[in-house]
This record gives sequence, C-alpha cells and structure tokens, in this order.
Amino acid sequence: MAYAADMPSVLIGLALLAFWLYCLFDAITTPEEDVRNVPKMLWVLIVVLIPVLGGLLWMMLGRPLSEQTVTRRRTAGRPRPSVPRGPDDDPDFLRDLDRRLRREDD
Repeated sequence: MAYAADMPSVLIGLALLAFWLYCLFDAITTPEEDVRNVPKMLWVLIVVLIPVLGGLLWMMLGRPLSEQTVTRRRTAGRPRPSVPRGPDDDPDFLRDLDRRLRREDD
C-alpha cells in the first residue's frame, strides 16, 4: 500500500528528469550562432547547475526562435503588402489596351 502513495511523486520526479535531460540535450546540440542572450556554454552550465529553473530559462530565453515566430515578429506592426493585381484590374493597363485596340481598328 505504501507504493501507491509514492507513485505520484515518482511520476513527477521522472517527468522533471525527462524535462531536464531534454533541455540539456537541446542546449548542447543547438548551434552556437542560434543561441539567444548568452553564450552556449553558459546556457549548458545554467541547465546543469540549476536543473528545473535552468531548463525553464533555456526554453524561454536561450532556445532559438522557430522560423514561424521570427517571421511573425518581423512583420508585426507593419502593413501587409498589397496583393498583386492582375493586368485586367489595372486601370492604366485597360486604358492603354483600349487605345491600342482602337488604333488597330482604324
């Protein structure tokens, strides 16, 4: 019966260990140029020396941003470029086309 009471704490411990190992492996394998805020070796030391908090800090502040996030951040606040229009939507093109067609008829 004592084992059933310890089961939640064992599962939590295993989850924290898995999270720590994931963060450590991720920090080690991330290319140096993609790491944010501090040098890569410092991130590895932070994750090793402060297991849970270091992993959380790595995930929030050190891990590279995904391409989707980078694109979203770059375009935030900027007006979207106008959608390319076809030639039949351009009034200048239509005017010029009409002029050319009238010349050919003459």
